[in-house]
Amino acid sequence: MILAVAPLQLIDWLSLVALYLIWGSTYYALRIAVESMPPFLMAGMRFLVAGALLYGWLRLRGAPRPTARQWWAAAKVGILLLTISNGAVTFSEQWIGSGLAAVVVATMPLWTAVFGRLIGQRPSSREWAGLFVGFAGVAVLGAVGDLRAHTLGAVAIGIAPVAWALGSVWSRRLPLPEGAMSTAAQMLTGGVAMLAVGLGTGERLTQWPSVRSAGAWLYLVVFGSLVGFSAYVHLLRRVRPTLATSYAYVNPLIALVLGIVLGGEKIAPLTWVAAVVILSGVVLITQKPPTKLDGRAATHGEEKQRQQENEAAAGG
Repeated sequence: MILAVAPLQLIDWLSLVALYLIWGSTYYALRIAVESMPPFLMAGMRFLVAGALLYGWLRLRGAPRPTARQWWAAAKVGILLLTISNGAVTFSEQWIGSGLAAVVVATMPLWTAVFGRLIGQRPSSREWAGLFVGFAGVAVLGAVGDLRAHTLGAVAIGIAPVAWALGSVWSRRLPLPEGAMSTAAQMLTGGVAMLAVGLGTGERLTQWPSVRSAGAWLYLVVFGSLVGFSAYVHLLRRVRPTLATSYAYVNPLIALVLGIVLGGEKIAPLTWVAAVVILSGVVLITQKPPTKLDGRAATHGEEKQRQQENEAAAGG
């Protein structure tokens, strides 16, 4: 049979627009936040607060607390997705523009396909084409002046999509908590690890953050982590997965525009070229032709949805 998809309701459209705007804007918010706050301490506090709020809300609604085994699994994923990946993005934006950072992070689905191949998932000819096109865009991006001028920032932002992809693929084989509790556990464990990294590398809050930075931090907690995640989970349960994950194509463009309009960032022409090429590769990899589903395939689709919820640890 063919899997039926319900018509989109107003709440679905609002969730989709919110996801595009919120997760697309978090890159600019990160850049504002690190103006007067150390990157790892700022991000660690963000995820610790957001995780605690989400955990408390879930427990009040009767969700079971994770087992020790589930906490350990969540810590592994949280460290990869948040401490290393999101931490690298935050760290790099001390030197690299938010729009450029978003374009680099957009390569994440390419790396996910690479790691999937390493664990035995054979790419289709369409996916091979997407990898070729996407990494051609990465090669173009390597010629962008901002990346060549800031080696430490370039290395950090290059690590980010690789760590996120590795954590996403690995999460499918780990005994994570169910649904949103997985996200809460990843935020809490990843946030604690971020604070440890910040303190261990000598980061200190020597003065009160500026109003701009404090406002950006609050935006990241409330909208970037909580509202954005809620919108994403709603979409995963209501619409086609390809539509729910379409933020991967839209967010870099939103980030580029916001960086120009709000931050006065200068975007090199090569960055726009690389963005188009990379996103074309991502579309080839993630967009699959419609297929007929039998009962077993439908069950697999439900399992994939749960995996996607586990991977949506915090948004931007």
